[in-house]
Amino acid sequence: MIPTVEELKSSPMVHRFGDMFNLPGLTNFLGSVQVDADITGIRSLNFPPLATSDTVTGCLFVDDKFFKSTGTAITFTWFPDHIERTAQYNGLFFSSVTILAVGTTAALVVLTVENRSAAGRTVRIRYGLQGGATMSREPWNQPPPPWEESLPAVFDERRRAYLFKSPTGKAVSLQGFAPVATGRTAKSLSLSLDLKPGGKKTVTYVNVLSATTAEADEIYDRLIAGTGDEVARARDDWNQELKAVFTPGNSRYSGFLPTLETTDKDILRIYHTGILGVIYFKRDSPYSVIGRAYDTLMPKWWLTVTFLWDYSLSSLVHALLDPGVMKKYLEHWMHLDIHKHFGTEYLTGGGIGPWYSANDFAMTVVARDYLRWNGDVAWLEKIVQGAAGSKKVLDFLLDYATNWKQFRQPGGLADYGGLLNLLECVSTYVHQVASLNASNVFNMRSAAELLAMLGRTDKSRQLLAEAAELVSDILPLYKEGEGYWRARFPGGELVDVKHCYDFFTVMNTIADDLSIKQKSEMVAFFKRELHSPTWMHALACGDDDVMFSVRPDHQWNGAYPAWPPQAHFVDHIIAPEGHGARKAPIDFPYITDWTVSSGGSWVSAIVEGLFGVSAPLRGGITARPQFASFDSKAELQNLRYQGKLYHVRKAGIVGA
Repeated sequence: MIPTVEELKSSPMVHRFGDMFNLPGLTNFLGSVQVDADITGIRSLNFPPLATSDTVTGCLFVDDKFFKSTGTAITFTWFPDHIERTAQYNGLFFSSVTILAVGTTAALVVLTVENRSAAGRTVRIRYGLQGGATMSREPWNQPPPPWEESLPAVFDERRRAYLFKSPTGKAVSLQGFAPVATGRTAKSLSLSLDLKPGGKKTVTYVNVLSATTAEADEIYDRLIAGTGDEVARARDDWNQELKAVFTPGNSRYSGFLPTLETTDKDILRIYHTGILGVIYFKRDSPYSVIGRAYDTLMPKWWLTVTFLWDYSLSSLVHALLDPGVMKKYLEHWMHLDIHKHFGTEYLTGGGIGPWYSANDFAMTVVARDYLRWNGDVAWLEKIVQGAAGSKKVLDFLLDYATNWKQFRQPGGLADYGGLLNLLECVSTYVHQVASLNASNVFNMRSAAELLAMLGRTDKSRQLLAEAAELVSDILPLYKEGEGYWRARFPGGELVDVKHCYDFFTVMNTIADDLSIKQKSEMVAFFKRELHSPTWMHALACGDDDVMFSVRPDHQWNGAYPAWPPQAHFVDHIIAPEGHGARKAPIDFPYITDWTVSSGGSWVSAIVEGLFGVSAPLRGGITARPQFASFDSKAELQNLRYQGKLYHVRKAGIVGA
């Protein structure tokens, strides 16, 4: 089925100010926003290069009392196109709908106030406002977006709105509401609502972020005049977006994804949410020097940046849904020295951040998925200008397969450096780790497959022999009888690291090189020490390093979503929410953004795991579904492989 926004909504989440809660966000493919712990407030309104960083604005005062200060619980329900918030306070029922306007750098919050008391009353509504707008076309090379302290707000008498200007004159934020304000202070706008018993009235707040006052005025006037239409337009646009994702020949993507038909609502929800976890990061900014981009995080940090590692974790989705952008990214990253940065940003196209050790593995995975699903073998001969000169795409891929040798130590394994090059918050997961050395085996075997296909059999056999030798050097890291792996430090010491990244990466890259006993032990270790009813531990709770950090993406108290948006807590440590693991908050020390683009890995688990699809570079697509108790009539329809369409059922795969 093709989902609608209604079918993808979250569970209702009830919270008040101060709770351990990661506030939900929205995108309109130009930028993003996050709602605040308030019935109307918003924060992190950013449309790169326009930004307000994490400025909070539009917060509600009721009869001159700051709504947050009342301690009132708010129910948050997220939809792809909007966020609903509801609350009851002092005989009043508040409900709001927050959207980002389609194709426009503006947010709207439509508030409805209902009098549920037996008597008529007048309610004074006041919105606290702040600016912070700026425009920066320089690289956004820090986690938070840029920000400027606004000049004193200028009151627009005609619109009864406040205009916030940056001191440098680069950006403005125009904020107001309809019906128009009847009162104001230096930092707020207000009006009074006369409500009969059971009566309702609506106030629509608009915040326009723009480079010029004239443009802000035009956008504001258009939105304030048609707020109901804008909410419906956002819903309709998102439903069209979701339809396009599954439609061959659609106008929004260079590819499409297969449709899953099943009565199993849980699997269907995982599949659609995994897809949504990729398309939510699509950015079609007119300011992007690389054209369409896919960000990695939102709505707080690194808003213009694509991390190579995270992109690779959703590689199958990118290969099927938007292969044109995937190919562009690969060539763009070939221009870059991938041993100096963790990714690139789209305002300048330049590299960002320190080197992540997984980059060679990431490039191999992304290139392999592009090639095997799209069959674009001719691309291997294309000449691309790289950081160290021009060469064929194939030669770049051969480099990614053998770059590990420059880090090779006397014991035969590559040393991948320190904390910031790897998991950042596990102090013992450093130097010679099993995961990335196993990925080097995968990289060489992938390159050997390309060479064999092109008739370069001698070089192919050489890489296969080197891969086999590397496997023999990796195996001593295994803790026999225990199911986990160790890291080798520079002095030769083997340090136990009971981490899921070894489990998943080793199983995904060199499983056939392990004995049945070793694989059984690894599965038993996962079930015994990492698994939980609704989530998992990234690091086993008995590991010596558990006191080093409480960052839940890679430590004992949670896990990053591509190992099993952003990190979630283990359910017996922090109570679940809505029958699922609770998302970790942004606050220090958890520093977890609301969502991350690697959720597409769930789609891989369903396509290649549950449906057992094997899509090799050559030899034809096959499927060995592993349904067990899963819906026996389930079908994956219109799976695209090298220009042809297929359906996958319990009995196997057939042409469409």
